[in-house]
Amino acid sequence: MDVISVIRTKRDRGELTPEHIDWVIDAYTRGEVAHEQMSSLAMAIFLNGMTRKEIARWTAAMIASGDRMDFSSLTRPTADKHSTGGVGDKITLPLAPLVAACGAAVPQLSGRGLGHTGGTLDKLEAIPGWRANLTNAEMLGVLDSVGSVICAAGDGLAPADKKLYALRDVTGTVESIPLIASSIMSKKIAEGTGSLVLDVKVGSGAFMKNITDARELASTMVGLGTDHGVRTTALLTDMATPLGRTAGNALEVRESVEVLAGGGPADVVELTLALAREMLDAAGLPDADPAKALADGTAMDHWRRMIRAQGGDPDAPLPTARETHVVPAPQTGVLTTLDAYAVGLAAWRLGAGRARKEDPVQAGAGIELHAKPGDAVVAGQPLLTLHTDTPDTFDYALKGLDSAYGIAPAGTEFTRGPIVLDRIA
Repeated sequence: MDVISVIRTKRDRGELTPEHIDWVIDAYTRGEVAHEQMSSLAMAIFLNGMTRKEIARWTAAMIASGDRMDFSSLTRPTADKHSTGGVGDKITLPLAPLVAACGAAVPQLSGRGLGHTGGTLDKLEAIPGWRANLTNAEMLGVLDSVGSVICAAGDGLAPADKKLYALRDVTGTVESIPLIASSIMSKKIAEGTGSLVLDVKVGSGAFMKNITDARELASTMVGLGTDHGVRTTALLTDMATPLGRTAGNALEVRESVEVLAGGGPADVVELTLALAREMLDAAGLPDADPAKALADGTAMDHWRRMIRAQGGDPDAPLPTARETHVVPAPQTGVLTTLDAYAVGLAAWRLGAGRARKEDPVQAGAGIELHAKPGDAVVAGQPLLTLHTDTPDTFDYALKGLDSAYGIAPAGTEFTRGPIVLDRIA
């Protein structure tokens, strides 16, 4: 077997054999296949696609490159959620303790933000003392005692995907449905959860800009999960507008705590409950009532226990940015659009995100949204507030917001679209 033959097969629109796939994934993980060779193969896959048979074998080979976790010692059924990434997407923070409060165990392996999309671990690291890196034994201990854990994946979990993900990010091959699907599902299947709910974002702030591509990605991932014995469903959800009223790390933690306290933005609450019901149903707990767990404080109790179990102080003040800048509404009327990508890009420029995995982030940086589409706005009143420790970034961030919103004359009728666009099972 040689890598040039494998590259040529896919370059010429051929179908890779199981032997091709097993060999190239193993050889790349061991360093026998060079980065430039794998980047060539990734581009060939990006351009020519893969059959379902190829995607399934590619995913299996990445799972086989490392360890598989085992939660069979737990007395609760396991359920996990994965989001394909968006702007203001803090759903994991209230969702994990909420589902745990309803009787399931939630082993949530999360990632960091890159570019305009936020990362769950970056958000939680705004909490003083909180630790993302746990050993497998520590993770199992928190799951057993609290019911939910949010942490980084260990180095032994699908190491082939870790190498390939970093390569795709710098070679323009991120937006490949076969590579996205196999990347997500190799980690989730290796994680060992019994059931999985996928939140596939659709819109300007998502990787999938239209619902046709989102359906294809969701169907591919649901098929991969099902083929590997993981009960998998997917919700297609709107990401044309940021979720909630904040984009940024500490800002989103604060908003998540509001949701757990029984308040918070309506769209965040709606999506949190929709995903919680999916997870509980998949875990065999269809009669559990997540709305009740939010209202009676049990979800908040689980949040506080989970944060403490990972070294964090749930009562500590969250970081705030040293500088703010208010963007006023330029006219009176009805806000009709607020582009998720533009808001995410501006938050990244303020320091809330990173261009490379090794870059630091500012805990307090981000954007507050004082209005959402459908809300009335008044000329001169705050529309957005920008937060950062580096005020020299304000001008750069503001350039990305020039065409981020639209305002129609007062009295214009506006109908908000649904948050959940479709369900794939």
